[in-house]
Amino acid sequence: MSGILEGKRVLITGVLMESSIAFHTAKLAQEQGAEIILTAFPRPTLTERIARKLPKPAKVIELDVTNAEHLGRLADVVGEELGGLDGVVHSIGFAPQDALGGNFLNTPFESVATAMHVSAFSLKSLTMACLPLMQNGGSVVGLTFDAQYAWPQYDWMGPAKAALEATSRYMARDLGKQNIRCNLISAGPIGSMAAKSIPGFSELASVWDSRAPLEWDLKDPEPAGRGVVALLSDWFPKTTGEIVHVDGGLHAIGA
Repeated sequence: MSGILEGKRVLITGVLMESSIAFHTAKLAQEQGAEIILTAFPRPTLTERIARKLPKPAKVIELDVTNAEHLGRLADVVGEELGGLDGVVHSIGFAPQDALGGNFLNTPFESVATAMHVSAFSLKSLTMACLPLMQNGGSVVGLTFDAQYAWPQYDWMGPAKAALEATSRYMARDLGKQNIRCNLISAGPIGSMAAKSIPGFSELASVWDSRAPLEWDLKDPEPAGRGVVALLSDWFPKTTGEIVHVDGGLHAIGA
């Protein structure tokens, strides 16, 4: 039996550690038949090392999503490698340290602007850079952390994720006529590189121990990766502008 991504060509960002959702997305995508290409910044060599643990070789290209020159050449570089694209995975987020860890009221705008640019606006800029390669439509999938709530220690990454969620909806509106679907996976907390950059992450993650209906494992990114792969596939042909929760059900439970 062929996989659900058989014949698909997918660009995946954010593979920094074997414990990341992006790595498991890449692994599952290959297992389900996709050809993939990875992007990395600021250390492509780190991603190249992690990529060796994938089932098949995957090319890694340098991409700073805030760099217009990098974005401008992306379609040519990816086109040479894969010929085109059927899917894009946005797994990018960053906020300076003074925008996290309980400093919300004192964070300067410069740090907020960086968080918004890297974590939210980049969904639009990455997709537009890839658009020339998606002539037959496709699927754009991003990763969020439920922006309905104010989380402990998360601070300005919360508004950045809210902006990401709104951006995905507007992209779904404007790209639908080109048969491009734009959706997000809202994952529970994972002990990834991004998590390690959040002061007090354990306090945030502990909420899942008491409230999630399904037992949540901080060390298991595969359920979220499966969600991404499902949205990349043709099994959701008329779903766009959606946020699919892969969080053990916590989003549905009150205090």
